[in-house]
Amino acid sequence: MEGTIPAPPGPEGPPPRVRRKAARWAAGLLLALVSGPLLCRACDVDGVTPVPQLLAFLPWLLAPAGAALVLAAGTRWAAGCAWGLAAVLGTLYFLPPYEAGGATASGASGPAGPEVAHLRVLTANLEFGGATPGLLEALRRERPDLVSVQECSPQECAPALDGAGVRAAYPYRIVVGGGRAQGSALLSRFPLEPDGSVRGTLAMPRALVRVAGKRLLFQVAHPMPPVAGGVELWRTELGRIRAMAAARGEAPTVIAGDFNASQDHAAFRAVLDTGLRDSAALLGRSRTPTWPSLTAPPLGAQIDHVLLSPALEPRHARFLDLAGTDHRGLVVDAVLRG
Repeated sequence: MEGTIPAPPGPEGPPPRVRRKAARWAAGLLLALVSGPLLCRACDVDGVTPVPQLLAFLPWLLAPAGAALVLAAGTRWAAGCAWGLAAVLGTLYFLPPYEAGGATASGASGPAGPEVAHLRVLTANLEFGGATPGLLEALRRERPDLVSVQECSPQECAPALDGAGVRAAYPYRIVVGGGRAQGSALLSRFPLEPDGSVRGTLAMPRALVRVAGKRLLFQVAHPMPPVAGGVELWRTELGRIRAMAAARGEAPTVIAGDFNASQDHAAFRAVLDTGLRDSAALLGRSRTPTWPSLTAPPLGAQIDHVLLSPALEPRHARFLDLAGTDHRGLVVDAVLRG
C-alpha cells in the first residue's frame, strides 16, 4: 500500500522567546511614552515638547498604560508589571479636579454675602471667525450678560458684532486685534470701561464692568498654544495671565477664554493658585472636552475655561457645539455676592 504523502509543513511563527521579547519591548515603549508626562505632572512642571502636548490628554494615557500592563503581565515581566501598575495608578491619581489652596474643587466653600446679581458668561473661540453665525445664534438663544470672543476676525466677526441687533443687545463692547486669529471681543449688557490688556501675541483685552453697583473685572484669555518650538512663549503668556490674576485686588473677577491649557498643565494651575476657581470643575465637569470639536466629546481636552474669583458662585455650566470652529463654547451661570 502506498503511504500517504504528508502535507508540507506550514509557516512557523517566531519562536516564543522572540514573541515574548517583542511584547516586552512594546510594553517598555508604551510605558516610556506615558512616564514622561506623569513625571512632569508629579513634579509640577510642563517640560518640553512633546510633554505639554501629551499632558493636555492626560486621561487618555490610561489606554497605553493599561495596554503595557497587559503585555507585561502576559510575558511575566515583573518589572514591567510594577512599572505598568504605577503608570495606571499615577494617571488615575491625577484625574480628579485640581486642588488649589488645599480645598477640593467640589468641596470648596461658596462665597459669603447676599446675592446682588445673576450673571451669564459665554466664551467662544471662532477659529478665524468661521463660527461667527453660530456665535450670533448662541447670543440670541443663550442671552449671556458677558461674552468673551477669541479669533474674532476683522472680515467676518467684527462687522457682525457691529450689526444693529447685536449692538442693541450689547451696547458696551471692546473689539480689538487686526488678524484672523489675533482679534478678540468683549461684549457686555452692563456699562464698562477699558482697563488695559494682558500683553500677548493674540489680543487679550480687559474691562471694568459695573454690575449692581460693583466694579467687576472681565478679562479675555487667549495665550498662544504650546506648539513645538513655542512652548516657552505659551508659558510666558500664561504667566502674564497669572500675574494679572494675582494683582486683581478685591474686585470680583471673571477670566474667560481659550487658555490653550488644561488642569494638567502647571502653567494653568499657577493661575488657579491665585485664588480663581474653574467653573466647570466646581460643577463636576472638569474633564468635559472642548477641543478639538471634531472628537469632543468624547475624546479631547478641556482648554476653554471660565475662571471666577470667590465673590462669584457658579450654578450651571453648558458646553455648546458651534459650527465652523474647532472649539466648543462654554456658558456659565453664576451669582455675584456682595
